[in-house]
Amino acid sequence: MDIHLSTRIERLPPYVLGRLKQMIYDARKAGADVIDLNMGNPSDAPPDPVVEKLREAVVDPRNSRYSVSKGVYNLRRDMARKYERKWGVQLDPDHEVIATIGSKEGFSHLMLALLGPGDIAVVADPAFQIHTTAVVLAGASTVSVPLGNDDAFLDRIDHVLDTLTPQPKVVILCYPHNPTALTVDEDFFPKAVDVARRHQVMLINDFAYGETCFDSYKAPSFLQAPGAKEFGCEFSTLSKPYNMAGWRIGFCCGNAKMIEGLSTIKGYYDYGIFQAVQIAAIIAMREGDRHIEQQNLKYAARRDILVPGLRKLGWDVESPRASMFIWAKVSDEHLARFGGSTDAFCVAMVEQAEVAMTPGAAFGPRGEGYVRLALVENEQRIRQALRQLTKALSPTNTAVA
Repeated sequence: MDIHLSTRIERLPPYVLGRLKQMIYDARKAGADVIDLNMGNPSDAPPDPVVEKLREAVVDPRNSRYSVSKGVYNLRRDMARKYERKWGVQLDPDHEVIATIGSKEGFSHLMLALLGPGDIAVVADPAFQIHTTAVVLAGASTVSVPLGNDDAFLDRIDHVLDTLTPQPKVVILCYPHNPTALTVDEDFFPKAVDVARRHQVMLINDFAYGETCFDSYKAPSFLQAPGAKEFGCEFSTLSKPYNMAGWRIGFCCGNAKMIEGLSTIKGYYDYGIFQAVQIAAIIAMREGDRHIEQQNLKYAARRDILVPGLRKLGWDVESPRASMFIWAKVSDEHLARFGGSTDAFCVAMVEQAEVAMTPGAAFGPRGEGYVRLALVENEQRIRQALRQLTKALSPTNTAVA
């Protein structure tokens, strides 16, 4: 039988991150020690009290039963308390907070709740892939605007909302930004809410890296802006600040009607996160602030090795003040020697330098020429990656693709 997949599958772009992951797996299977800077996949341990609480909760048979799709009340209450403690934002745990199976799942299901055929979402370019693909999977379309973090960026969004017919229904933001590590200050989100108010559109901020900050920078929450909850919501996650990526704990907080829509969709799709994980996540939020501070010092130390090393290669790179990524512009010479595109370049670096990075074009056309590197390896491994890149990119290297 000739199997025909859904047209929504056919509309999806190639998942470059998946292809690179397979390349890394194949290379390691063949004996290569690939240094993987491709994904924001923390390699450090979660806080000890969180692991101990998980051990304790796992043996209680009550926690092996189905949970609730929106998360147990105490989990949602502690996320609300965290928002009040860290950002001065008051949230109703029953109506303005929902737990998700990681922010990626939550974002995707929110798109199903908000969008359908004929609807349009405004997305920056470059953008984290799920911010565009989740819209496509919901049957809607995206319109891209060049990424920024200033009034000019908001003016571009304002212009699209003024001129496009039908008017877009939602604007998707992400600060601190993945993949570029771009950040905003406290005056940005109130201006974004003003745009939403003028055009009566929804706003969503992906705040996954909101607690991964350096050099005294504190990322503002979208929900701090006056009127934010009237127009939108914000996704956060325990994956990055607490090194709990595989635990799949995220949250969506904000507008009660948007939360209700997401809850409805999730009620049809899942029975919630394993309850033992939810119980351990409560301990993370209650006791994990010190852990976050220590982890951020590790990321900053790795950043301070990687950024100067990449500059020595002749790449243009800024030192980020948040996120766990470096966004680097590869030199024209290196791109030209290794295939002419960052896709080809990253493939060549896995093969010849045994270093994995993400090509910027995976995040949109304006990412071409850049690569994203994650600060997930220890300092020794990062120094080794720089040595291997230096050797592979040397003019004397004749094994050029």
